[in-house]
Amino acid sequence: MEGIKMRTILILVATMVLTIFAGCNGVSQQKNLPGGSKTLLTVDFQEGQTLQYKFVSSRDIDLDWEPGASASKSGKHTSDRTSESMEMVMVYTPIKVNPYGLTTIKATCNSVKMVRSKGASGRGSTKDAVESLPGKTFTFTVGPTGKIEDYSQLEKLLQEIGNHAFRADTNRGRIKEPDMISDFIATQWFLWDSIASIQNPTEGLAVKQSWKSKLSIPAPMPVMLRKAREVTYTLDEVRPAKGGLSQGRLAVIKSSYSPAESAPQNWPLPYSGSFQMAGTFGFLRGYKVMDLQGRGEELFNIDAGRIERYSQQYQVQLETSLPIGISASPRVTIKQNLTMELLK
Repeated sequence: MEGIKMRTILILVATMVLTIFAGCNGVSQQKNLPGGSKTLLTVDFQEGQTLQYKFVSSRDIDLDWEPGASASKSGKHTSDRTSESMEMVMVYTPIKVNPYGLTTIKATCNSVKMVRSKGASGRGSTKDAVESLPGKTFTFTVGPTGKIEDYSQLEKLLQEIGNHAFRADTNRGRIKEPDMISDFIATQWFLWDSIASIQNPTEGLAVKQSWKSKLSIPAPMPVMLRKAREVTYTLDEVRPAKGGLSQGRLAVIKSSYSPAESAPQNWPLPYSGSFQMAGTFGFLRGYKVMDLQGRGEELFNIDAGRIERYSQQYQVQLETSLPIGISASPRVTIKQNLTMELLK
């Protein structure tokens, strides 16, 4: 109990300090710390201010059955190429704003557009589980540091849409169709990660200062839900907004990615129990991350306390194996793009 009380006191002190700089109305009045060398990055909200964002996740997947060989004896390429993409519009509405503590946000999925080519990932005509998201809502709580404190409703929704990924006919066991649930997780579970992962948020950041975090690796293989990419964020510059939806100052946050040794155990799993994945990616075994490299950029509005947009691009190479008795080590290359843009 004493530990809980102390943690509560520390949270209150930190949020009060942040709020003094952020302004009690949710709009920053001054986020430059004394001396002007560092800037506070806080997530701010206003009663009745609804924010709408468009998220796009797309990837090209190259499955090379014979790494190192450009073509088979027949003269045909030994690789299969597929692609899939999801475009989603989400609306975030503050329903209870507490400038000294946690704010409750209602998230609503307005629309989802899903495109998948036929190929190694499964049947291209199958309806994706994420297409059940429009109209779904969940609430969560977040503090001025951008850290989400309550994921429970999001976790419940992930379990719900995870059930939509399985075939209704269970005569041949539980068969999971391809889905882009991991992409939904990547866009919603890690909102404000660049801000939430700042180690000492009340100290502010200096230009060119860097810090680290971990992000998920959305992929068509369920095993990748337990893999992570290490991200290094850098406050590259602070510049004035160029008009449009933006007013005030923008923090330009650059990011670079590399393989992480492990993923946090509290990351969500939308499926439970044993099952077989349909398609080639369910046939392959032993997925191992051989390399992951990429970069990104985020524009964070310092004065409004909100993300304006971000882009993340990276390539991951996986080594796999075939069932026992087949001697081969196919390679999978995934070229991934994730973007987010403030609509209004």
